[in-house]
Amino acid sequence: MDYLPNDPAILVSSVNMLLRDEEFDSLESLCYADMSRELYDAISGGEADFLRDHKRFQEDITKAVEQLEKML
Repeated sequence: MDYLPNDPAILVSSVNMLLRDEEFDSLESLCYADMSRELYDAISGGEADFLRDHKRFQEDITKAVEQLEKML
């Protein structure tokens, strides 16, 4: 998966196609396919469910943005 379109309608269609054609077994695996393991490890701080626990997502995404801004 090298490219996903920016147009919302085409993006939804592309995601549906990727899941339908079983290129990915879940939406979660599709979402994390483009993030390198090294980057995830760097921003997660060793938390196993970082960005994956919906109850903590807001807190995690805020932390991820802060970490990424420091890397710039």
